[in-house]
Amino acid sequence: MIYKQFQDVKLSALGFGCMRLPVKNGVYADIDEEAAAEMIDFAMKSGVNYYDTAWGYHDGMSEIVMGKLLKKYPRNSFYLASKFPGYDLGNMGKTEEIFEKQLVKCGVEYFDFYLFHNVCEMNIDAYLDDAKYKTFDFLIKQKRNGRIKHLGFSAHGDLNVMKRFLAEYGEYMEFGQLQINYLDWEFQDARKKAELLKEHNIPVWVMEPLRGGKLASLAKEYEETLKKLRPNEGTPAWAFRFLQTLPDVVVTLSGMSDMAQVKDNIKTFEKAEPLNKTEMQTLLDIAERMTGKSKLPCTACRYCTSHCPKGLSIPELISLYNEHRFTGGGFIAPMALSSYEKDKLPSACVGCRSCEKVCPQGIKISEMMKDFTLRLKEE
Repeated sequence: MIYKQFQDVKLSALGFGCMRLPVKNGVYADIDEEAAAEMIDFAMKSGVNYYDTAWGYHDGMSEIVMGKLLKKYPRNSFYLASKFPGYDLGNMGKTEEIFEKQLVKCGVEYFDFYLFHNVCEMNIDAYLDDAKYKTFDFLIKQKRNGRIKHLGFSAHGDLNVMKRFLAEYGEYMEFGQLQINYLDWEFQDARKKAELLKEHNIPVWVMEPLRGGKLASLAKEYEETLKKLRPNEGTPAWAFRFLQTLPDVVVTLSGMSDMAQVKDNIKTFEKAEPLNKTEMQTLLDIAERMTGKSKLPCTACRYCTSHCPKGLSIPELISLYNEHRFTGGGFIAPMALSSYEKDKLPSACVGCRSCEKVCPQGIKISEMMKDFTLRLKEE
């Protein structure tokens, strides 16, 4: 197992994400504890020492099950991470209540790592309003009294949201957890987000290295290209090797659902085999081809915004549309749009086409707005 030094501890480079544990009969809240126990036992024996759970995973059962499964091991043999569920605004103001319950659910007296969960457009104002909600105030007190060993955050929001959060709390953040993979390196500004953390001297934790399984297998033409470069490397391993190439990544979390995934991932992390320049460029070219097939070629020149009678932030909406269409739905676009005023949503477009007359890329913006609105209604 590869280990990375973080302050005074050594963490396994592969972290066990506990959001996709095996379940019974397809019921998300009904975790198959026997199967999960075998996976955790194998991971522990193989040197994985970082386990990441959260309040909402498996409809609240992940923390409880992980507490049970880790109980048999000495407390100093693993590092447990959980998070304050700020993705639900109804939880704001309940930080202490939730934190105390999490400790009980996990059967521990402290969390090794604790995060502001999913800093994004929807909750950034509430996270920053500490006078009202006291989220930061409570968590920093727990850090000082030892019930949180290391405090950090996770983020799916855009770059500007992260900048606001770090401008306020950056000096207190010991690590930042980002969605990074070779597909999102440019597509979702993962590169710029990682660079932002580096500017603040904050180590990087990675979530969604396989993009929810999308990078576990690729189109035949892409897999054949990669096989020519590394004949013995499996497709999922390429995603992990990409992350092993990034020097600021400390922990890569993988949500593993069966023993085969556990064994494959552990094998990949037995030894670091970073990509060379040719391999890296080949992988990024594949990512560009994958996203380019459905991506509207907006360059954010903003000529369109000065001609929109509704004052819509068209480049931002196009970026969210590209993500939503490529992913086939998902939570990122709806989450971001939840922070928009009603008259700034895609549905507010009046179809006047004034924006299209000045778009250098010839994007049919009005048609995009209609399609985006329809896709959001269908979910």
